[in-house]
Amino acid sequence: MNTVTTQETEARPAEVLVEHPSPGVVLVRINRPEARNALSMPLRRRLADVFREFEDDPSVRAVVLTGTQRTFAAGADINSMIGVSAVEMYRRHTERLWAAVGRFSRPVIAAVNGHALGGGLELAMNADIIIAGEGVRLGQPEVRLGILPGAGGTQRLLRAVGKFQAMRLCLTGVSITAHEAYEIGLVSQVVPDNEVETGAVAMAAEIAALPAVAVEQIKEIIQLGADASLETALALERKALHILFSTKDKEEGLRAFAEKRAPAFIGE
Repeated sequence: MNTVTTQETEARPAEVLVEHPSPGVVLVRINRPEARNALSMPLRRRLADVFREFEDDPSVRAVVLTGTQRTFAAGADINSMIGVSAVEMYRRHTERLWAAVGRFSRPVIAAVNGHALGGGLELAMNADIIIAGEGVRLGQPEVRLGILPGAGGTQRLLRAVGKFQAMRLCLTGVSITAHEAYEIGLVSQVVPDNEVETGAVAMAAEIAALPAVAVEQIKEIIQLGADASLETALALERKALHILFSTKDKEEGLRAFAEKRAPAFIGE
Protein backbone atom coordinates (compact mmCIF):
# COMPACT_ATOMS: atom_id res chain seq x y z
CA MET A 1 0.00 0.00 0.00
CA ASN A 2 1.16 3.51 -0.74
CA THR A 3 1.06 5.40 2.57
CA VAL A 4 0.68 9.15 2.92
CA THR A 5 1.02 10.65 6.38
CA THR A 6 -1.60 13.32 7.04
CA GLN A 7 -0.28 14.59 10.36
CA GLU A 8 3.31 14.73 11.51
CA THR A 9 4.98 15.97 14.64
CA GLU A 10 8.60 15.78 15.68
CA ALA A 11 7.63 14.26 19.01
CA ARG A 12 5.56 11.28 17.86
CA PRO A 13 4.25 9.51 14.77
CA ALA A 14 1.10 10.69 13.07
CA GLU A 15 -2.09 9.70 14.90
CA VAL A 16 -4.11 9.57 11.68
CA LEU A 17 -2.65 7.92 8.59
CA VAL A 18 -4.08 7.90 5.08
CA GLU A 19 -3.37 5.08 2.65
CA HIS A 20 -4.48 4.46 -0.94
CA PRO A 21 -4.85 0.70 -1.32
CA SER A 22 -7.00 0.65 -4.46
CA PRO A 23 -8.35 3.08 -7.11
CA GLY A 24 -11.10 5.20 -5.58
CA VAL A 25 -10.49 3.74 -2.11
CA VAL A 26 -8.88 5.53 0.82
CA LEU A 27 -7.96 3.79 4.06
CA VAL A 28 -7.89 5.98 7.17
CA ARG A 29 -5.96 4.47 10.06
CA ILE A 30 -6.18 5.55 13.70
CA ASN A 31 -2.60 5.23 14.87
CA ARG A 32 -2.25 5.76 18.60
CA PRO A 33 -1.30 2.23 19.73
CA GLU A 34 0.48 3.38 22.90
CA ALA A 35 -2.94 4.56 24.19
CA ARG A 36 -5.00 1.73 22.61
CA ASN A 37 -6.14 4.30 20.03
CA ALA A 38 -7.93 6.36 22.66
CA LEU A 39 -9.75 9.18 20.92
CA SER A 40 -8.04 12.35 22.12
CA MET A 41 -9.36 15.71 21.02
CA PRO A 42 -6.41 16.37 18.65
CA LEU A 43 -6.98 12.96 17.05
CA ARG A 44 -10.70 13.63 16.65
CA ARG A 45 -10.02 17.01 15.06
CA ARG A 46 -7.53 15.55 12.62
CA LEU A 47 -9.91 12.73 11.71
CA ALA A 48 -12.65 15.27 10.99
CA ASP A 49 -10.27 17.35 8.88
CA VAL A 50 -9.33 14.30 6.81
CA PHE A 51 -12.96 13.46 6.05
CA ARG A 52 -13.71 17.08 5.15
CA GLU A 53 -10.82 17.02 2.71
CA PHE A 54 -12.20 13.84 1.14
CA GLU A 55 -15.62 15.47 0.72
CA ASP A 56 -14.07 17.87 -1.78
CA ASP A 57 -12.23 15.12 -3.67
CA PRO A 58 -14.45 13.31 -6.21
CA SER A 59 -11.76 10.69 -6.78
CA VAL A 60 -12.55 9.26 -3.33
CA ARG A 61 -15.38 6.80 -3.91
CA ALA A 62 -15.25 4.81 -0.64
CA VAL A 63 -13.41 5.04 2.69
CA VAL A 64 -12.21 2.29 5.01
CA LEU A 65 -11.84 3.46 8.61
CA THR A 66 -9.68 1.24 10.80
CA GLY A 67 -7.28 1.14 13.71
CA THR A 68 -4.43 -1.20 14.50
CA GLN A 69 -4.47 -4.99 14.50
CA ARG A 70 -5.06 -5.06 18.26
CA THR A 71 -7.50 -2.18 18.72
CA PHE A 72 -9.93 -0.17 16.62
CA ALA A 73 -10.45 2.40 19.36
CA ALA A 74 -10.73 1.66 23.07
CA GLY A 75 -12.82 4.76 23.69
CA ALA A 76 -12.44 8.39 24.63
CA ASP A 77 -9.28 9.67 26.27
CA ILE A 78 -10.38 9.43 29.91
CA ASN A 79 -7.62 11.68 31.22
CA SER A 80 -8.90 14.49 29.02
CA MET A 81 -12.27 14.41 30.84
CA ILE A 82 -11.10 14.41 34.47
CA GLY A 83 -11.85 17.75 36.13
CA VAL A 84 -13.56 19.11 33.03
CA SER A 85 -16.62 21.31 33.52
CA ALA A 86 -19.93 21.02 31.73
CA VAL A 87 -19.30 24.28 29.88
CA GLU A 88 -15.90 23.09 28.68
CA MET A 89 -17.40 19.81 27.46
CA TYR A 90 -20.06 21.80 25.62
CA ARG A 91 -17.47 24.00 23.96
CA ARG A 92 -15.57 21.01 22.60
CA HIS A 93 -18.50 20.32 20.22
CA THR A 94 -17.43 16.77 19.51
CA GLU A 95 -20.71 16.26 17.66
CA ARG A 96 -19.35 18.46 14.86
CA LEU A 97 -16.24 16.30 14.58
CA TRP A 98 -18.18 13.03 14.37
CA ALA A 99 -20.53 14.61 11.83
CA ALA A 100 -17.66 14.83 9.35
CA VAL A 101 -17.63 11.02 9.38
CA GLY A 102 -21.34 10.29 9.82
CA ARG A 103 -22.49 12.75 7.15
CA PHE A 104 -19.78 11.92 4.62
CA SER A 105 -21.53 11.55 1.27
CA ARG A 106 -19.83 8.35 0.13
CA PRO A 107 -19.72 4.91 1.77
CA VAL A 108 -17.60 4.43 4.88
CA ILE A 109 -16.65 0.93 6.01
CA ALA A 110 -15.39 0.46 9.57
CA ALA A 111 -12.83 -2.38 9.72
CA VAL A 112 -12.80 -3.33 13.40
CA ASN A 113 -10.22 -5.44 15.19
CA GLY A 114 -9.53 -5.87 18.89
CA HIS A 115 -11.79 -3.52 20.81
CA ALA A 116 -14.41 -0.95 19.86
CA LEU A 117 -15.57 0.38 23.19
CA GLY A 118 -17.26 3.59 24.28
CA GLY A 119 -16.31 6.33 21.85
CA GLY A 120 -14.69 3.70 19.65
CA LEU A 121 -18.02 1.97 19.10
CA GLU A 122 -19.72 5.32 18.63
CA LEU A 123 -17.20 6.15 15.92
CA ALA A 124 -17.74 2.78 14.23
CA MET A 125 -21.50 3.38 14.25
CA ASN A 126 -20.95 6.53 12.19
CA ALA A 127 -19.84 4.23 9.36
CA ASP A 128 -22.25 2.66 6.88
CA ILE A 129 -20.90 -0.89 7.11
CA ILE A 130 -19.05 -2.53 10.01
CA ILE A 131 -16.78 -5.50 9.37
CA ALA A 132 -15.57 -7.04 12.63
CA GLY A 133 -12.92 -9.60 13.39
CA GLU A 134 -13.94 -12.75 15.26
CA GLY A 135 -11.98 -11.68 18.34
CA VAL A 136 -13.56 -8.24 18.64
CA ARG A 137 -15.26 -6.97 21.78
CA LEU A 138 -17.78 -4.15 21.45
CA GLY A 139 -19.65 -2.17 24.08
CA GLN A 140 -20.71 1.09 25.71
CA PRO A 141 -19.16 0.93 29.21
CA GLU A 142 -19.65 4.61 30.06
CA VAL A 143 -22.17 3.96 32.83
CA ARG A 144 -19.40 2.30 34.83
CA LEU A 145 -17.59 5.63 34.85
CA GLY A 146 -20.62 7.60 35.99
CA ILE A 147 -21.34 9.03 32.55
CA LEU A 148 -23.23 7.91 29.43
CA PRO A 149 -22.48 7.39 25.73
CA GLY A 150 -22.67 11.03 24.70
CA ALA A 151 -21.39 10.94 21.13
CA GLY A 152 -24.41 9.22 19.62
CA GLY A 153 -24.04 5.91 21.44
CA THR A 154 -27.51 5.70 22.94
CA GLN A 155 -29.33 6.86 19.82
CA ARG A 156 -27.35 5.08 17.10
CA LEU A 157 -27.38 1.90 19.15
CA LEU A 158 -31.15 2.21 19.60
CA ARG A 159 -31.63 2.53 15.85
CA ALA A 160 -29.25 -0.33 15.09
CA VAL A 161 -30.40 -2.98 17.56
CA GLY A 162 -33.69 -1.81 19.06
CA LYS A 163 -34.73 -0.66 22.53
CA PHE A 164 -34.15 -3.80 24.56
CA GLN A 165 -30.64 -4.59 23.36
CA ALA A 166 -29.64 -0.91 23.52
CA MET A 167 -30.92 -0.72 27.09
CA ARG A 168 -28.98 -3.86 28.06
CA LEU A 169 -25.71 -2.64 26.59
CA CYS A 170 -25.93 0.94 27.88
CA LEU A 171 -27.35 0.19 31.35
CA THR A 172 -24.93 -2.63 32.18
CA GLY A 173 -21.84 -1.47 30.29
CA VAL A 174 -21.22 -5.06 29.25
CA SER A 175 -19.07 -5.80 26.21
CA ILE A 176 -20.16 -8.39 23.67
CA THR A 177 -18.44 -10.56 21.07
CA ALA A 178 -18.43 -9.89 17.36
CA HIS A 179 -20.72 -12.87 16.76
CA GLU A 180 -23.28 -11.61 19.28
CA ALA A 181 -23.03 -8.14 17.74
CA TYR A 182 -23.78 -9.69 14.35
CA GLU A 183 -26.78 -11.58 15.74
CA ILE A 184 -28.37 -8.41 17.12
CA GLY A 185 -27.63 -6.35 14.01
CA LEU A 186 -24.77 -4.22 15.31
CA VAL A 187 -22.19 -5.33 12.74
CA SER A 188 -22.56 -6.19 9.06
CA GLN A 189 -20.11 -9.07 8.78
CA VAL A 190 -17.76 -11.13 10.96
CA VAL A 191 -14.52 -12.44 9.44
CA PRO A 192 -11.26 -13.92 10.75
CA ASP A 193 -9.17 -11.29 12.50
CA ASN A 194 -6.45 -11.36 9.84
CA GLU A 195 -8.98 -10.73 7.07
CA VAL A 196 -10.71 -7.65 8.49
CA GLU A 197 -8.69 -5.00 6.72
CA THR A 198 -8.25 -6.85 3.42
CA GLY A 199 -11.94 -7.74 3.37
CA ALA A 200 -12.98 -4.15 4.03
CA VAL A 201 -10.66 -2.85 1.30
CA ALA A 202 -11.99 -5.44 -1.16
CA MET A 203 -15.57 -4.42 -0.41
CA ALA A 204 -14.70 -0.73 -0.71
CA ALA A 205 -13.00 -1.39 -4.06
CA GLU A 206 -16.11 -3.20 -5.29
CA ILE A 207 -18.28 -0.24 -4.29
CA ALA A 208 -15.82 2.28 -5.76
CA ALA A 209 -16.12 0.58 -9.16
CA LEU A 210 -19.91 1.00 -9.21
CA PRO A 211 -21.80 4.08 -10.56
CA ALA A 212 -20.83 6.88 -8.19
CA VAL A 213 -24.07 8.85 -8.33
CA ALA A 214 -26.17 5.74 -7.69
CA VAL A 215 -23.99 4.81 -4.72
CA GLU A 216 -24.30 8.28 -3.21
CA GLN A 217 -28.07 8.38 -3.74
CA ILE A 218 -28.52 4.97 -2.11
CA LYS A 219 -26.56 6.08 0.95
CA GLU A 220 -28.46 9.35 1.21
CA ILE A 221 -31.96 7.90 1.02
CA ILE A 222 -31.20 5.10 3.48
CA GLN A 223 -29.85 7.64 5.96
CA LEU A 224 -32.68 10.13 5.52
CA GLY A 225 -35.37 7.50 5.26
CA ALA A 226 -34.44 5.88 8.57
CA ASP A 227 -36.03 8.74 10.54
CA ALA A 228 -38.86 9.55 8.13
CA SER A 229 -42.30 8.06 7.77
CA LEU A 230 -42.57 5.19 5.30
CA GLU A 231 -44.56 7.35 2.90
CA THR A 232 -41.95 10.12 2.98
CA ALA A 233 -39.08 7.65 2.65
CA LEU A 234 -40.68 5.99 -0.35
CA ALA A 235 -41.10 9.40 -1.99
CA LEU A 236 -37.39 10.07 -1.42
CA GLU A 237 -36.61 6.72 -3.00
CA ARG A 238 -38.69 7.47 -6.10
CA LYS A 239 -37.13 10.91 -6.55
CA ALA A 240 -33.65 9.44 -6.26
CA LEU A 241 -34.50 6.85 -8.90
CA HIS A 242 -35.75 9.59 -11.21
CA ILE A 243 -32.48 11.48 -10.77
CA LEU A 244 -30.48 8.39 -11.72
CA PHE A 245 -32.35 8.16 -15.02
CA SER A 246 -30.52 11.32 -16.07
CA THR A 247 -27.04 9.80 -15.57
CA LYS A 248 -24.75 8.36 -18.21
CA ASP A 249 -23.94 5.41 -15.97
CA LYS A 250 -27.62 4.42 -15.87
CA GLU A 251 -27.70 4.19 -19.66
CA GLU A 252 -24.39 2.34 -19.77
CA GLY A 253 -25.47 -0.13 -17.10
CA LEU A 254 -28.75 -0.99 -18.80
CA ARG A 255 -27.21 -1.26 -22.26
CA ALA A 256 -24.34 -3.42 -20.98
CA PHE A 257 -26.82 -5.77 -19.33
CA ALA A 258 -28.89 -6.03 -22.51
CA GLU A 259 -25.79 -6.59 -24.63
CA LYS A 260 -24.34 -9.16 -22.20
CA ARG A 261 -21.06 -7.29 -21.64
CA ALA A 262 -19.25 -5.70 -18.74
CA PRO A 263 -20.27 -2.07 -18.15
CA ALA A 264 -17.77 0.79 -18.36
CA PHE A 265 -18.96 3.25 -15.74
CA ILE A 266 -17.55 6.79 -15.70
CA GLY A 267 -19.11 8.19 -12.53
CA GLU A 268 -21.51 10.54 -14.31
